[in-house]
Amino acid sequence: MTSAPTVSGCGLTLRYGGTAALDDVTVRLHPGVTGLLGPNGAGKTTLLRVLATAVPADRGAFTVLGHDPGTAAGRQEVRRELGYLPQTPGFHPDFTAFEFVDYVAILKELTERGTRHREVRRVLDAVDLSDVRGKRIKRLSGGMRQRVALAAALVGDPGFLVLDEPTVGLDPEQRMRFRELIAQAGEGRTVLLSTHQTEDVAMLCHQVIVMARGRVRFEGTPAELTARAAGHVWSSTERDPGARAGWRTGTGSFRNVGDPPEGARLLDPTLEDGYLLALDGEPAEVAA
Repeated sequence: MTSAPTVSGCGLTLRYGGTAALDDVTVRLHPGVTGLLGPNGAGKTTLLRVLATAVPADRGAFTVLGHDPGTAAGRQEVRRELGYLPQTPGFHPDFTAFEFVDYVAILKELTERGTRHREVRRVLDAVDLSDVRGKRIKRLSGGMRQRVALAAALVGDPGFLVLDEPTVGLDPEQRMRFRELIAQAGEGRTVLLSTHQTEDVAMLCHQVIVMARGRVRFEGTPAELTARAAGHVWSSTERDPGARAGWRTGTGSFRNVGDPPEGARLLDPTLEDGYLLALDGEPAEVAA
């Protein structure tokens, strides 16, 4: 991309005791949806929390839409431009969907009641929850609860939207609906989507970042990540012991990823294959 990044971080470092949750991380985000992939413990959630100003980094600096959170005034401006959906949203179970989003709108400084309620109705309509806005959250399905959390993140039309594994635990139909909502949210704003689902990245994202052990292992387009695996995926009748990862497919043959033996029958790579190779040296983790 030739345009300047809307969110830019350099040298972000954060340690918890002797563990480097972030180790000299540099990121550049542009308008649209950027996917953040990595195994458990890679530092994905820590990076999201730093960029969302929930925790400060030990070292490094970043800007969000031209604002520097290193100052109190800059941090306040970042938060005004921020929509954040954490991995486990803190719902009050006796709140209705409307009451919860209204509460978040108050925290976002929408103090005029009529204007605020119009905004709450707008975001609930955007996630297709207008019909259940008076229903208590504890009586909503898991997919509906996630949409309530997304509606809360969209209050105030933020320029930077941070989503931490929003499709985890959703059934296929719910996940498809949520992908549609994320794609819509990425039109005209910067979205950072942390996920374990390589399918989410392949279908939604124009950029992808792969992290492992607190460091960035890859940054580029999904097509570029997929291309890394070209010539490194092959089929065999048994799992190749020299493969980095391998599994039996529905046809009974094995799909292997790594350095193929001479004469192997090569297969077209997928984004998941490129992701596995980007984690070379880390424990293999095949996405579901």
